[in-house]
Amino acid sequence: MGFQDGAGRAKDGMSHQLNLLDSSPASDQPVRWERSGLHLRHWPRWLDQQEHWLAALERDVPWKQEQITLWGRTHPLPRLTCWMGDPGCCYSYSGVYNTIEPWTATVQDLRQRVEEQVGWSFNSLLLNLYRDGRDKLDWHADDEPELDPAAPIASLSLGACRSFRLRPASPDRQPADTLSFELGQGDLLVMDPPTQEHWQHQVPQRLRLQQPRLNLTFRSIRPQAIRHAEPPAR
Repeated sequence: MGFQDGAGRAKDGMSHQLNLLDSSPASDQPVRWERSGLHLRHWPRWLDQQEHWLAALERDVPWKQEQITLWGRTHPLPRLTCWMGDPGCCYSYSGVYNTIEPWTATVQDLRQRVEEQVGWSFNSLLLNLYRDGRDKLDWHADDEPELDPAAPIASLSLGACRSFRLRPASPDRQPADTLSFELGQGDLLVMDPPTQEHWQHQVPQRLRLQQPRLNLTFRSIRPQAIRHAEPPAR
Protein backbone atom coordinates (compact mmCIF):
# COMPACT_ATOMS: atom_id res chain seq x y z
CA MET A 1 0.00 0.00 0.00
CA GLY A 2 1.38 3.41 -0.78
CA PHE A 3 1.10 6.77 -2.45
CA GLN A 4 -0.12 6.35 -6.04
CA ASP A 5 -1.64 8.21 -8.93
CA GLY A 6 -5.21 7.67 -10.11
CA ALA A 7 -4.17 4.74 -12.31
CA GLY A 8 -2.29 2.99 -9.52
CA ARG A 9 1.16 4.05 -10.76
CA ALA A 10 3.74 5.58 -8.45
CA LYS A 11 4.13 9.26 -9.36
CA ASP A 12 7.46 10.70 -10.46
CA GLY A 13 9.34 11.97 -7.42
CA MET A 14 6.86 10.27 -5.13
CA SER A 15 7.70 6.61 -5.53
CA HIS A 16 8.28 6.00 -1.82
CA GLN A 17 5.93 3.21 -0.76
CA LEU A 18 4.24 3.40 2.64
CA ASN A 19 3.76 -0.02 4.21
CA LEU A 20 0.73 0.56 6.41
CA LEU A 21 0.83 -3.01 7.72
CA ASP A 22 4.38 -2.70 9.02
CA SER A 23 4.45 -3.46 12.75
CA SER A 24 7.55 -1.35 13.38
CA PRO A 25 7.12 1.72 15.63
CA ALA A 26 5.90 4.88 13.93
CA SER A 27 8.51 7.54 13.25
CA ASP A 28 8.24 10.90 14.98
CA GLN A 29 9.13 12.54 11.67
CA PRO A 30 6.44 12.67 8.97
CA VAL A 31 6.71 11.70 5.34
CA ARG A 32 6.21 14.93 3.38
CA TRP A 33 4.50 15.21 -0.01
CA GLU A 34 4.45 18.42 -2.02
CA ARG A 35 2.98 19.48 -5.35
CA SER A 36 1.93 22.89 -6.63
CA GLY A 37 -0.45 24.17 -3.94
CA LEU A 38 -0.29 20.83 -2.07
CA HIS A 39 1.51 20.32 1.25
CA LEU A 40 0.96 17.07 3.18
CA ARG A 41 2.54 15.50 6.26
CA HIS A 42 1.91 11.80 6.85
CA TRP A 43 2.68 9.72 9.93
CA PRO A 44 1.89 6.06 9.00
CA ARG A 45 0.45 4.01 11.89
CA TRP A 46 0.87 7.00 14.19
CA LEU A 47 -1.67 5.91 16.84
CA ASP A 48 -1.05 2.62 18.60
CA GLN A 49 -3.78 0.43 20.13
CA GLN A 50 -6.12 1.81 17.49
CA GLU A 51 -8.63 -1.00 18.06
CA HIS A 52 -9.15 0.34 21.61
CA TRP A 53 -9.71 3.90 20.34
CA LEU A 54 -12.01 2.73 17.56
CA ALA A 55 -14.25 0.78 19.93
CA ALA A 56 -14.44 3.68 22.41
CA LEU A 57 -15.36 6.21 19.72
CA GLU A 58 -17.97 3.97 18.09
CA ARG A 59 -19.56 3.50 21.52
CA ASP A 60 -19.33 6.96 23.08
CA VAL A 61 -19.76 9.45 20.22
CA PRO A 62 -23.38 10.62 19.59
CA TRP A 63 -23.44 9.60 15.94
CA LYS A 64 -26.17 10.84 13.62
CA GLN A 65 -27.04 10.56 9.94
CA GLU A 66 -27.67 14.04 8.61
CA GLN A 67 -29.68 15.06 5.56
CA ILE A 68 -27.67 16.86 2.90
CA THR A 69 -28.95 19.13 0.12
CA LEU A 70 -27.14 19.16 -3.23
CA TRP A 71 -28.44 20.61 -6.49
CA GLY A 72 -31.83 21.20 -4.88
CA ARG A 73 -32.29 17.59 -3.73
CA THR A 74 -32.12 16.32 -0.14
CA HIS A 75 -30.92 12.83 0.76
CA PRO A 76 -29.23 11.02 3.68
CA LEU A 77 -25.52 11.67 4.08
CA PRO A 78 -23.71 8.43 3.07
CA ARG A 79 -21.93 8.09 6.45
CA LEU A 80 -22.51 8.92 10.12
CA THR A 81 -21.10 12.15 11.53
CA CYS A 82 -20.62 14.17 14.71
CA TRP A 83 -19.36 17.73 15.21
CA MET A 84 -17.48 18.58 18.41
CA GLY A 85 -16.04 21.95 19.30
CA ASP A 86 -15.39 24.71 21.76
CA PRO A 87 -18.37 27.00 22.57
CA GLY A 88 -19.30 29.17 19.61
CA CYS A 89 -17.52 27.03 16.98
CA CYS A 90 -20.52 26.41 14.73
CA TYR A 91 -20.14 24.87 11.27
CA SER A 92 -22.52 24.23 8.39
CA TYR A 93 -22.21 23.00 4.80
CA SER A 94 -24.57 21.89 2.00
CA GLY A 95 -27.64 22.48 4.15
CA VAL A 96 -26.21 20.53 7.12
CA TYR A 97 -26.28 22.45 10.39
CA ASN A 98 -23.83 20.83 12.80
CA THR A 99 -24.95 20.99 16.41
CA ILE A 100 -21.93 21.39 18.68
CA GLU A 101 -21.43 18.32 20.85
CA PRO A 102 -19.17 18.57 23.93
CA TRP A 103 -15.74 17.00 23.79
CA THR A 104 -15.76 13.51 25.26
CA ALA A 105 -12.87 12.36 27.46
CA THR A 106 -11.63 10.01 24.71
CA VAL A 107 -11.72 12.70 22.05
CA GLN A 108 -10.04 15.23 24.35
CA ASP A 109 -7.19 12.78 24.85
CA LEU A 110 -6.79 12.32 21.08
CA ARG A 111 -7.07 16.07 20.52
CA GLN A 112 -4.18 16.74 22.88
CA ARG A 113 -2.01 14.06 21.27
CA VAL A 114 -2.70 15.36 17.76
CA GLU A 115 -2.03 18.97 18.77
CA GLU A 116 1.32 18.04 20.30
CA GLN A 117 2.34 16.13 17.17
CA VAL A 118 1.12 18.69 14.64
CA GLY A 119 2.11 21.83 16.54
CA TRP A 120 -1.30 23.53 16.29
CA SER A 121 -4.26 24.09 18.63
CA PHE A 122 -7.60 22.98 17.19
CA ASN A 123 -10.98 24.22 18.46
CA SER A 124 -13.27 21.88 16.52
CA LEU A 125 -13.56 18.40 15.06
CA LEU A 126 -15.66 16.60 12.45
CA LEU A 127 -15.92 12.85 12.99
CA ASN A 128 -16.98 10.58 10.13
CA LEU A 129 -17.96 6.94 10.58
CA TYR A 130 -17.91 4.89 7.38
CA ARG A 131 -19.95 1.86 8.44
CA ASP A 132 -18.73 -0.24 5.50
CA GLY A 133 -17.50 0.22 1.95
CA ARG A 134 -20.80 1.63 0.75
CA ASP A 135 -20.36 4.81 2.80
CA LYS A 136 -18.34 7.49 1.03
CA LEU A 137 -17.20 11.11 0.85
CA ASP A 138 -17.63 12.96 -2.45
CA TRP A 139 -15.15 15.38 -4.04
CA HIS A 140 -14.87 18.66 -2.12
CA ALA A 141 -12.46 21.03 -0.38
CA ASP A 142 -12.71 22.10 3.26
CA ASP A 143 -12.83 25.78 2.35
CA GLU A 144 -15.97 27.09 4.07
CA PRO A 145 -15.66 30.70 5.36
CA GLU A 146 -15.77 29.54 9.00
CA LEU A 147 -12.52 27.59 8.61
CA ASP A 148 -9.23 29.39 9.16
CA PRO A 149 -7.41 29.22 5.78
CA ALA A 150 -4.06 29.65 7.55
CA ALA A 151 -4.61 26.56 9.74
CA PRO A 152 -3.77 22.94 8.94
CA ILE A 153 -6.41 20.21 8.98
CA ALA A 154 -5.29 17.06 10.80
CA SER A 155 -6.94 13.81 9.72
CA LEU A 156 -6.69 10.71 11.95
CA SER A 157 -7.95 7.43 10.44
CA LEU A 158 -8.87 4.31 12.44
CA GLY A 159 -10.12 0.91 11.34
CA ALA A 160 -10.20 -0.41 7.79
CA CYS A 161 -7.97 1.17 5.15
CA ARG A 162 -9.82 3.29 2.60
CA SER A 163 -8.58 5.20 -0.42
CA PHE A 164 -8.13 8.92 0.22
CA ARG A 165 -7.84 10.68 -3.13
CA LEU A 166 -6.76 14.19 -3.99
CA ARG A 167 -7.06 16.10 -7.27
CA PRO A 168 -6.31 19.68 -8.36
CA ALA A 169 -9.34 21.94 -7.98
CA SER A 170 -8.51 23.79 -11.21
CA PRO A 171 -10.41 22.27 -14.18
CA ASP A 172 -7.46 22.85 -16.54
CA ARG A 173 -5.32 20.26 -14.73
CA GLN A 174 -5.27 16.70 -16.08
CA PRO A 175 -7.07 13.75 -14.39
CA ALA A 176 -3.68 11.99 -14.25
CA ASP A 177 -2.77 14.44 -11.48
CA THR A 178 -5.11 12.56 -9.11
CA LEU A 179 -3.24 11.15 -6.09
CA SER A 180 -4.23 8.40 -3.70
CA PHE A 181 -3.35 7.21 -0.19
CA GLU A 182 -4.57 4.08 1.57
CA LEU A 183 -5.38 5.43 5.05
CA GLY A 184 -6.46 3.59 8.20
CA GLN A 185 -5.02 1.72 11.17
CA GLY A 186 -3.95 4.85 13.07
CA ASP A 187 -2.57 6.96 10.19
CA LEU A 188 -2.25 10.70 10.78
CA LEU A 189 -2.36 12.90 7.66
CA VAL A 190 -2.04 16.70 7.87
CA MET A 191 -3.17 18.93 5.01
CA ASP A 192 -1.23 22.18 5.40
CA PRO A 193 -2.18 25.47 3.74
CA PRO A 194 -2.82 26.28 0.96
CA THR A 195 -3.95 22.72 0.11
CA GLN A 196 -7.69 23.40 0.57
CA GLU A 197 -7.46 26.36 -1.79
CA HIS A 198 -5.99 24.38 -4.67
CA TRP A 199 -6.93 20.72 -4.15
CA GLN A 200 -10.06 18.64 -3.53
CA HIS A 201 -10.32 15.24 -1.82
CA GLN A 202 -12.70 12.27 -1.60
CA VAL A 203 -13.18 8.81 -0.07
CA PRO A 204 -14.77 6.65 -2.80
CA GLN A 205 -16.91 3.58 -2.24
CA ARG A 206 -15.33 0.15 -1.84
CA LEU A 207 -18.39 -2.07 -2.15
CA ARG A 208 -16.80 -5.37 -1.09
CA LEU A 209 -15.48 -3.94 2.18
CA GLN A 210 -17.49 -4.89 5.27
CA GLN A 211 -15.35 -3.36 8.03
CA PRO A 212 -15.86 0.19 9.40
CA ARG A 213 -13.46 3.09 9.13
CA LEU A 214 -13.57 6.10 11.48
CA ASN A 215 -11.97 9.42 10.60
CA LEU A 216 -11.40 12.46 12.80
CA THR A 217 -10.57 15.78 11.11
CA PHE A 218 -9.36 18.40 13.57
CA ARG A 219 -10.02 21.96 12.41
CA SER A 220 -9.77 25.63 13.39
CA ILE A 221 -12.93 27.71 13.25
CA ARG A 222 -12.87 31.53 12.99
CA PRO A 223 -15.82 32.62 15.18
CA GLN A 224 -15.91 36.04 13.50
CA ALA A 225 -16.56 34.37 10.13
CA ILE A 226 -19.38 32.06 11.23
CA ARG A 227 -22.49 32.17 9.11
CA HIS A 228 -25.43 32.17 11.46
CA ALA A 229 -27.42 29.35 9.93
CA GLU A 230 -30.55 28.29 11.74
CA PRO A 231 -30.74 24.74 13.11
CA PRO A 232 -33.42 22.53 11.53
CA ALA A 233 -36.79 22.36 13.23
CA ARG A 234 -37.23 19.33 15.48
